[in-house]
Amino acid sequence: MLAKRQLAEFVCDAVNLEGINFTLPEIQTLLEGVTVGGHKITDQQIALNQADTWRMLFELIEKNQFEISLKKVCDLHRIAAKEEALEWGKLRSGGVIIAGTDYLPPQADLLPELFERMVDDASQISDIYDRAIHYFLTMARCQFFYDVNKRMGRFIMNGLLLSCGYPAINLPVKRKLEFNQLMLPFYETGDQKPMNTFLRSCLDEIIIKIMKE
Repeated sequence: MLAKRQLAEFVCDAVNLEGINFTLPEIQTLLEGVTVGGHKITDQQIALNQADTWRMLFELIEKNQFEISLKKVCDLHRIAAKEEALEWGKLRSGGVIIAGTDYLPPQADLLPELFERMVDDASQISDIYDRAIHYFLTMARCQFFYDVNKRMGRFIMNGLLLSCGYPAINLPVKRKLEFNQLMLPFYETGDQKPMNTFLRSCLDEIIIKIMKE
């Protein structure tokens, strides 16, 4: 319920992290079905894709159908990356690069195996937040798709948290610089600890307080 009420905030922060400058009132207006002037149609579509993916995630959780499988993740990507990525709803079939780093993501033919390994490794992590963050960071580093990888990683991270009754981690755009500064060395080393600490610090203390009451 709390996450649903934060939908516009989640979408606003996500698109601004991608360099698409929407204000929260503009996102709220867009989600009410009203086109917002002064923005590209493609940018508005990206915002709507984010909202639609959140709604699908909420529906899966409410029906107790959320699971982290290759099919479910690709189904969510089909919504999140529609008309944006080179291909959507399927693993990438070629190589990609990550701007700002010399790290090269794995070859495309290794991705199905790496996905299963990610799920197996996560199942061995007892702490729910460590497990959820592991999914986000592994998906970001493996780049399973041509685009929308970090956003997908956050959807899976938060889908797991919400399905287990824990607050979602929303990355506020005001912390974009910190996020980018930590992600680049993470790509190089694969060391999750600094990013884990950072993401935990993004938890909304107000939401946590409400849930404890």
